[in-house]
Amino acid sequence: MRPETDLSARAASLNARYRHHGATAVLERALKDPEVGRIALVSSFGSESVALLHLVSVVDPQTPVIFIDTEMLFPETLTYQSELAVRLNLRDLRIVRGRLAETLARDPDGLLHGRDPDACCALRKTEPLARALDGFDGWITGRKRYQGGQRAALEFFEAEPETGRLKVNPLAHWSSSDVQDYIEENRLPRHPLVAKGYLSIGCAPCTSPVAEGEDPRAGRWRGHQKDECGIHFVDGKLVRGGKPRAA
Repeated sequence: MRPETDLSARAASLNARYRHHGATAVLERALKDPEVGRIALVSSFGSESVALLHLVSVVDPQTPVIFIDTEMLFPETLTYQSELAVRLNLRDLRIVRGRLAETLARDPDGLLHGRDPDACCALRKTEPLARALDGFDGWITGRKRYQGGQRAALEFFEAEPETGRLKVNPLAHWSSSDVQDYIEENRLPRHPLVAKGYLSIGCAPCTSPVAEGEDPRAGRWRGHQKDECGIHFVDGKLVRGGKPRAA
């Protein structure tokens, strides 16, 4: 792990260096640049994940890919993940889960998501990810500016002083149509739930279809003041909250 004190300076330097590069060039160079260090891709294998997964498989299929199985995912997601990993020849796929003893102790009835969704995300996603990223200097995300909220001002490189890591966002400047065009042009399979109106896909109990005209992430944690799972830091705080959603 690199010292935290130089993270912001390194992120600023990297953003200046790669400001005029596209997603592929940023990813290619991030995987080799000593200023970035050792990085892994963290993917949910969700509705748009196939674009970045394919890009990584083309640039370097040996890139570590971390998939967090919260054990509350849709069966379709698990099948899609398995099939996509083979199709894209992902050679270092790491499937991580929460610790069984902790899960049984903190969520014995499997209903923590209804009582305290933040605590459930911490148990099943945030904490397992933190353990999986041990030894890495940074991680690649699929976040994009057009997704709005805390993501509206994303740069290619972000400092995360709380963990001592850099985040790399190769698709930060892509639009929704850029993503869809990439998927179509490369004839990539879509998550099967997209056709059923699920435009942002997480755990089954906390994800619902999105109506026409709704924000793509409106189907996540409906009825809760929450729009992020808590794996990202912004201004020193875990990002979880947002505007209250309609039930």
